[in-house]
Amino acid sequence: MENLLTVANQPQFHRLKIAKKQQLTKHAFALELEVPPELKSRYDYKAGQCVTLKYHFQEREIRNDYSFTSAPFEEKIALAIKINGDSSSTKFLFENYDVGDEISVSEPQGRFFLRSKPNEKRTIIAFASGIGITPIISHIKNILYEEKSTRIFLFYGNKSEEDIILKDELTNLQKQYAGRLACFYFLSQESVKDKLFEGRIDEKKVSLIINQLLHLDEDDEESTIWDNTDEVLICGPGPMIKSVANACYNHGIPKKNIHFELFEAYNEDIYPREKEFPLIENVKVKIKFNHIEKDGIILKNNERKILHQLLDLGYNLPYSCKSGVCGSCLCYLRAGKVDMTEDEYLTDHEKDQGKILPCTAIAMSKEIFLDFDII
Repeated sequence: MENLLTVANQPQFHRLKIAKKQQLTKHAFALELEVPPELKSRYDYKAGQCVTLKYHFQEREIRNDYSFTSAPFEEKIALAIKINGDSSSTKFLFENYDVGDEISVSEPQGRFFLRSKPNEKRTIIAFASGIGITPIISHIKNILYEEKSTRIFLFYGNKSEEDIILKDELTNLQKQYAGRLACFYFLSQESVKDKLFEGRIDEKKVSLIINQLLHLDEDDEESTIWDNTDEVLICGPGPMIKSVANACYNHGIPKKNIHFELFEAYNEDIYPREKEFPLIENVKVKIKFNHIEKDGIILKNNERKILHQLLDLGYNLPYSCKSGVCGSCLCYLRAGKVDMTEDEYLTDHEKDQGKILPCTAIAMSKEIFLDFDII
């Protein structure tokens, strides 16, 4: 996830040593970071969160977010990183940073997490694609450790068998938590004997999974495993998340129980708009960031999200996913009215404070004032 952060919204960074480095597949590697005692409290995190790594590549500063593959109880910070190509910044990171080197690491951030319910017996369904396994495996480890009666079903898609990231660790978890973790692997560019496991995980595949793998529940003969699903976790590219999230919703899972994490900017709504908005033309916008105010910005109309239009006009505002998932664009609505098509990221307290996500917000008044100086 590339971050374009203003100073006002910038997380705190610290120099951490690389404790371990391991190549996982041809296109992915793992890093374990050493946190000195005086910074331990700063790096307390929840399963599903991430950190930003900051380093220089080709005379420019790179900031990329990487999810923890470790769980909090392991008392370590482990990351898995995809190598995006021979000339990419991630290839440079892999080739030029070794054990003992220091790198700038942000304090933990993100809200792709679940509330722990150790006294309940839950069914969790997880869908991952490629490097999207990273926050999912953190969740898996944490849930299995903290919730002794909870079971998890993972459906994990990759191009080929050799591209499956962290498969050994997943296999070991299946052995350690026998009967509570089931992993199913799908390959999109390799032939598979059982055609159910061939192809991408999309809306059609989810229907097949529900009907063929999540059918009668041994723990409850009167219903299916899918009927007993409490929470769904999804991580992967935007189109995959959109397809899978809508499939889950259309098969009866409430939106509040479908949680997803985007690793890249995505310009589309995850769910279809459920209502139409009255057209407002020539919306006047005032913004504040880095203690500087800019007035007189005119948006053509309110047919598109506010953030998307501001970025198109060249304003360097904080964002990452652009779909209401990461919260990077969080700001105060100081004046005017908006309607957020998705607001699950925000807490009730934040909404009461007047905070909004402009990446999901539609202008509902002729004038709007956005304050990005959150911190």
